[in-house]
Amino acid sequence: MDHLRLLPATGTPGGSPVTSAPVAQGVFPVCEFMHGLSSSPQKSLAIIRPLAEAGFIVPAPHFANLNDQDVYNGNQSKDVSEVITRTLALNTAGDPLAGHINTAVGVGVSGHSMGGMTTHGLLTSWPDARITAAIPMSCVDMGNPSPAVRAKVLFTHGDRDGTCPISSARQAYRELPAAKAFLTFRGAGHSNYFGDSRTVNTSVDWMRWSLYGDTAARDRLRADATSSTTTWESALS
Repeated sequence: MDHLRLLPATGTPGGSPVTSAPVAQGVFPVCEFMHGLSSSPQKSLAIIRPLAEAGFIVPAPHFANLNDQDVYNGNQSKDVSEVITRTLALNTAGDPLAGHINTAVGVGVSGHSMGGMTTHGLLTSWPDARITAAIPMSCVDMGNPSPAVRAKVLFTHGDRDGTCPISSARQAYRELPAAKAFLTFRGAGHSNYFGDSRTVNTSVDWMRWSLYGDTAARDRLRADATSSTTTWESALS
């Protein structure tokens, strides 16, 4: 399994990622991202880079042979749990990330399409109790919420999605307790909202609130999401 891992580094913010750059001072939460079918981490940088720039360590595995069966039988969710385990294990002596991973606040997970389904699977049928924040994008309902997981969950979806019907994601949203939110892109399909600034800004601020306790980020969420072609619904407490 190949992977891309972006993280906060020393130097001036902005610009292109630098290979093997020194890790910035401080400790940072982990926020995993998983791509969808026929995609890759490199095609998902519109989400991954802003998360790293906002102070997250973002492991983004590449599953070249991603398929329906592995998503629906739980193998994909279990693989992401293993990615989380291996990432957290880097917080040990001898690795450049040693002492830089915040292991006390839990872990964030996010993903689009099959990556979103895998993300929801980690909250339901194949739960990972380490997860405290999640953003399933263009997902379907993968099962009943697990009492083992207490996560703040943001759903993002286009209401014209012909691949993963929004009705299934809405069912998943209804089943979960607060804190939760649902960002609907009216007129959008399966993926054409992916790099939209409203998607990026709400994703970053959702993770900032969930994993940094950043209440200013929480208070920006409605403005982040609001436009003439979006609908924001939330139960934040």
